[in-house]
Amino acid sequence: MQHTQKTISPVDQSLYAERPLIDASELSRIIDKAEKAQTLWQTTSFSERANVCKQMVEYFKQHQANIAEEICWQMGRPIRYCASEINGLEERANYMISIAEEALADLTPAKKQGFIRLIRREPLGTVLAIAPWNYPYLTAVNTIVPSIMAGNAVILKHASQTPLCAERFAEAFKYAGLPSGVFQILHASHDTIGQLIQSKMLDFVAFTGSVNAGTKIESLIAGQFIGSGLELGGKDPAYVREDANLNYSVEQLVDGAFFNSGQSCCGIERIYVHQSQYDDFLKAFVDLVAQYRLGLPTIPDTTIGPLVKTSAAQFVQKQIDSAVEQGAKLHIDKDHFSAAKTDTPYLAPQVLTNVNHNMSIMKEESFGPVVGIMKVKNDREAIQLMNDSQYGLTASIWTEDEAASLALAPQLKTGTVFMNRCDYLDPALVWTGVKNTGHGYSLSHYGYHQITRLKSYHFKTSTKDS
Repeated sequence: MQHTQKTISPVDQSLYAERPLIDASELSRIIDKAEKAQTLWQTTSFSERANVCKQMVEYFKQHQANIAEEICWQMGRPIRYCASEINGLEERANYMISIAEEALADLTPAKKQGFIRLIRREPLGTVLAIAPWNYPYLTAVNTIVPSIMAGNAVILKHASQTPLCAERFAEAFKYAGLPSGVFQILHASHDTIGQLIQSKMLDFVAFTGSVNAGTKIESLIAGQFIGSGLELGGKDPAYVREDANLNYSVEQLVDGAFFNSGQSCCGIERIYVHQSQYDDFLKAFVDLVAQYRLGLPTIPDTTIGPLVKTSAAQFVQKQIDSAVEQGAKLHIDKDHFSAAKTDTPYLAPQVLTNVNHNMSIMKEESFGPVVGIMKVKNDREAIQLMNDSQYGLTASIWTEDEAASLALAPQLKTGTVFMNRCDYLDPALVWTGVKNTGHGYSLSHYGYHQITRLKSYHFKTSTKDS
């Protein structure tokens, strides 16, 4: 039986962290501690909860430089970009804190003589958050802050690739003065987490990860009548219309496809370009990708780092090779990127054309630095191809015509439709998906809905005979 969890850094394949795994026998103690702490925590005021969460954010701001270095070594993102994740955490946390009282306010029907009637949102109890490695703080904060602000207890299980991120959250809440037990972390095996989910001791499970893992979680939850929020990936498309600003679209879409080495659930993985723009767009796109610098993410000049694991790079390369065998054309000479090495996580970015929807590269999530580009005749063809996916997280339209976007957006089967931007979460807007991307909500007022339950208060204020 595995007793420790080892984190191998994609930077140099060294052992970066090793942590003991909890034993399943400890689960009851952890849940009991959470339940007792939550019973008291839900009686606190919004101002008390807000103060704790704001102090948690302050901890991250104070330790931003060290945390950025940890992100770089744990998952391979270039150091020049790592600190911005804490900026994003601050933005999301502060927004969710600011709207909590309004989002959780009582709903009161019209007054009725002799009665007090209201609907109140109450905390569920204990929330299990299972967070991924690719945006280790941004994904976790989406669940943690609303849950704490709503009066829940939270147990965080972070990806084995990013254990220090969980520990930083624990340190931040300790610094903030959150009562012991309201927030706890686990370093645990998949089997142990499975036992926890099946234990009937949780009230909600929030998970970001693969479709296969999400399917497994749903099966473990079955019959318990508890909620879940599952964000399970994407194959997010972009459509460049004939009236799009070419230079702007190229710049933004290259970033949307290759930032974080393409390891983003809402990153751009396929692009459809109107035939009138296609040739100019492709040339400018390829030229800009060729300017990227692949290398050690610890070096400030590096703009694209390794994938999280060698196996991830091999998966993406296999997709590329399969597409080429089926007639796809490569546009990036990987020899241009000298740091790219076989059997390592360092993979050169790639752009493919002559692709179609019979190819895995245009249908299955790649989660790597590759994008396929197709020419389309009109809006109708673009929409049909954009919807031809098992996923539905985001889609983006690149155009100067707002009315056209408003007309096309309802036809797209995704949780978010962008115009002239991509790969971004606005905390004021709900984050959700359709189809195999999963279900549930985070961020915005609606982010408070799934981690609270509704209770009706129906009081007759007088029992005198009428």
